[in-house]
Amino acid sequence: MKIRGKIWKFGDNIDTDAIIPARYLNTSDPKELAKHVMEDADKDFPSKVKEGDIIVAGKNFGCGSSREHAPIAIKAAGVQAVIAKSFARIFFRNAFNIGLPIFEVPELVDEASEGDEIEIDMDSGEIVNLTKGKNYKTKPIPDFMQELIKAGGLVEWTKKRLTMEGIK
Repeated sequence: MKIRGKIWKFGDNIDTDAIIPARYLNTSDPKELAKHVMEDADKDFPSKVKEGDIIVAGKNFGCGSSREHAPIAIKAAGVQAVIAKSFARIFFRNAFNIGLPIFEVPELVDEASEGDEIEIDMDSGEIVNLTKGKNYKTKPIPDFMQELIKAGGLVEWTKKRLTMEGIK
């Protein structure tokens, strides 16, 4: 599976409150959350981000609280992947649980610029910065985790699996 999109770049320690501020947690509607995604890091981001874009960030992306709202807001805004130097452990798990692919590629974070176009091959772990002509390698996403992503997350994967097994 390949992902291709434009980069939006952020720094280190982007916490879940910067991703989706607590003042908007009175809803769990993904479309409503998407209207406010990353606005405390870049107030114009919700109006600039387009379907298929990719977030690139520094160290410890998604630190802070364990709210699942953060990756949900990112995905609902149309962002199809996040690349960072490192991720907070709970964000890492929540991202895959809701079907948002994430990748740790420190070199890409250092060398990429906002607006660059990249292509990610989840099967091989190859990432190409198409704008700069640079190649990167990361761990490929295992097949079973790609199944989660393709299904739309753990809940949807489980529903599909139960239906296949004749359990409702």
